Amino acid sequence: MSVRAVAFDCDGVLADAGSSWAVIHSHFGTGDATLLTAFLNREISDEEFMRDDIGQWKKVQPKIHRDELFRCYSGVRLMEGARDVVTSLKERGVHVVIISAGVDLFVSAIASMLAVDDWASNGFSYDDEGFLKDEGVCRVPAWNKGEMIQKLIRIQGFDPSEVVSVGDSSMDLSMHVPGSKFIGFNPTRDEAHLAFEVAKVPVVPGPDLRDIWPILFHGEKFPKDV
Repeated sequence: MSVRAVAFDCDGVLADAGSSWAVIHSHFGTGDATLLTAFLNREISDEEFMRDDIGQWKKVQPKIHRDELFRCYSGVRLMEGARDVVTSLKERGVHVVIISAGVDLFVSAIASMLAVDDWASNGFSYDDEGFLKDEGVCRVPAWNKGEMIQKLIRIQGFDPSEVVSVGDSSMDLSMHVPGSKFIGFNPTRDEAHLAFEVAKVPVVPGPDLRDIWPILFHGEKFPKDV
């Protein structure tokens, strides 16, 4: 069957940033590799991981405004070829969405830049003055992104075989719901390489997103005029 929908992860796939959470850590000079390892090992929940991240930032700066968080992303760029791929998919009538466990401030900006059809991500809550609260908002469980794929299939009436997901991490494999297709793109962690190998999914090393085109459309070269 033809491709009718493509669901992209954001960080490291559409955006040339390993993690939108890590960008904020870089801004505040924080980060805890132990917590990251615990999260990757599924020892702590999304909510606990977000709470810990926010707590680290607030130890450095107790009051953090939403605008400051948004400015953290001012230097982040699109992945090479991302705009061309999304534009070409939409010209074919393909439904394009972003499903990310990243930060909504960032993902919404990427979604707007690329004019995708829909997007979902995690984020923060703020007080009435726009200052960051202590708890994150989990809309996309990092290890169960397939919930969003199933919702997409149900709402849009797609057959699973018409849906392709593209991600760079082992967590993104949760988008690979039964009957659908998955492409590993630009994996950077060893565990991602191993997970993709075990799952026997096609892998495109990156960094040019246009290189996924022959896999999406059975050996077809990417269109030059976009």
